[in-house]
Amino acid sequence: MQQTQTVQPVRSSWRVVDIVVASVLGVAIGVVFWAWSLAYGGVAAAFVAFPPLGGLYTGGWLIAGVLGALIIRKPGAALYCEVLAAAVSGVLGTQFGLSVLLSGAIQGLGAELVFLLFLYRKFTLPVALLAGLGSGLFLGVSESILYMPEWAFQWQVLYTVFAMVSGLLLAGLLSWLAVRALAKTGVLSAFASGRTADV
Repeated sequence: MQQTQTVQPVRSSWRVVDIVVASVLGVAIGVVFWAWSLAYGGVAAAFVAFPPLGGLYTGGWLIAGVLGALIIRKPGAALYCEVLAAAVSGVLGTQFGLSVLLSGAIQGLGAELVFLLFLYRKFTLPVALLAGLGSGLFLGVSESILYMPEWAFQWQVLYTVFAMVSGLLLAGLLSWLAVRALAKTGVLSAFASGRTADV
C-alpha cells in the first residue's frame, strides 16, 4: 500500500495547471523570501560573534524548490519555483540585489538533483529531507566561494553544515508537512501529491 502512495509513474510533460500553480507558488514564496531577507540584517548582527551560525537562518530561502517539487512532482519544478521566488524577492528589493537569481538557480539545482536521483518517483519524508539538505549544501558551498572567500576554511565548512541543517528542517521537513496539510484540505486534488498523500 505504501508503495502506491510514494512511487508514481513519471509524467514529465507539464500541464497548464502545473505551470499556473508552480508560478503562483513561486510568486507567493518570493514575497516570503523578500520578508526573510529584510530580517537578515538583525539575524547577522545576532551572530556577529560567530558568523557561521548565520547558516542556521538560510533554510527559509530554500523552501520554494522543495515545496514546489513535492507538489508538482515534475522534472524542473524545484528549479523553476526556486528561481521564480528568488526573482520576485529581487524585484521587490533586497540588500542582495539581483544576485538572488544566481543563488536561486544554485539552490534550486541542489534540491532538483535529489529528486532526479530518485527519478522523480519518490516524494517521501526522507526524500524531502534530503532535498532540503542538498539545497542547503549547494547554498553553503556557493556562498562560501562567492561571498565569503576571506573566511577561514573551517568557518566555511561550519557555515555549510549549519545551512544543511537549516535546509533539512525548514525546507525539507516543513515543506513535507505543508503538503500533507494542504492535501487534507483537498486543494491539491488535481495533483498526485494531493491524491496519494498519506493522510
